[in-house]
Amino acid sequence: QVQLVESGGGLVQPGGSLRLSCAASGFTFSTDAMSWVRQAPGKGLEWVSDINSGGSVTYYADSVKGRFTISRDNAQNTLYLQMNSLKVEDTAVYYCAKAPWVGAQVDYWGQGTQVTVSS
Repeated sequence: QVQLVESGGGLVQPGGSLRLSCAASGFTFSTDAMSWVRQAPGKGLEWVSDINSGGSVTYYADSVKGRFTISRDNAQNTLYLQMNSLKVEDTAVYYCAKAPWVGAQVDYWGQGTQVTVSS
């Protein structure tokens, strides 16, 4: 069955960096678009970034543009999110998700990984 397993979250100081990973299995990873979505404490889901199936096209929310980089390794069935210059407001549970193409409805979610930015 489809599995998306996030890792790499943790506690980091403001200005620091983290790299999240999402290991995918149970489907043909290289044919699906992938996304990162986050949920801050007490708030709703916020889309962070998308990447197309080949990894050549990426999109970012204004709140993370210039600080976060989404990428994928289709040979390793892994999605990444490099997060630099982290801010307190980036604190959230980060989920990876898949969809048949960029902009399509998500059809599977991972379980999430906690990112806490605090001094």
